[in-house]
Amino acid sequence: MASIAFITGATSGFGKATAYKFAAHGYDVIINGRRADRLQQVADDIEAKYNVAVMQLPFDVREEAAVFSSIRGLPADWKKIDVLVNNAGLAAGRDYFDEASLEDWNIMIDTNVKGFLYVARAVAEFMISNGHGHIINMGSIAGKEVYEKGNVYCASKFAVDALNQAMRIDLLRHQIKVTAINPGAAETEFSLVRFKGDEATAKKIYDGIEPLHAEDIADVVYYCASLPAHVCINDLTLTCTRQASNVYFNRQPG
Repeated sequence: MASIAFITGATSGFGKATAYKFAAHGYDVIINGRRADRLQQVADDIEAKYNVAVMQLPFDVREEAAVFSSIRGLPADWKKIDVLVNNAGLAAGRDYFDEASLEDWNIMIDTNVKGFLYVARAVAEFMISNGHGHIINMGSIAGKEVYEKGNVYCASKFAVDALNQAMRIDLLRHQIKVTAINPGAAETEFSLVRFKGDEATAKKIYDGIEPLHAEDIADVVYYCASLPAHVCINDLTLTCTRQASNVYFNRQPG
């Protein structure tokens, strides 16, 4: 088989763009997502456009048993995973700490931290056995700097930052690369999900700027994965030109 990339959260946004990017470069791809119908559409389109093999794993990363049974149940050839793009994640709500929904908190922690861990742990087993691999963890600038009403989303991404460093240290003895990609403002379904379908509020986040696009992130992910074997980018933060931090934007015209 060709080289294999496994991308979680591949039905939209960064994950979908990244699956297409790796397929365009000849990788066979394992794609994961909760929405089986969308996953099928992505698989069919990638196969038609790039003539590569696609394996679908339709599970929710929050479900520990489903994660491990699905990944460990892969056919032997598909266990030779070269790159994991640990992308599945979300923000739910943007509220003051004392007013936030506990359900939103649980969804974010279960997805962004526990689900993130389950997938990385399951795939790392294969990479150790195979003697090589590259885990690319999707973080956020929210994991570098806290902002108002970001509380638990920021906390979940700070956890990703810490776990990325921990994986890099603990997997060093197996020569497995570990990289964190930390995007700033990017226009995908992210804000629409965060604001629970409120399109006007979601759109307002990007007023006066050209944000990052999913394809920009996919380009960076692929670049990190395509470097020579002795080179590893440990941590990379990127924003659009009009963003300097979580709170500083240039929204002026011109």
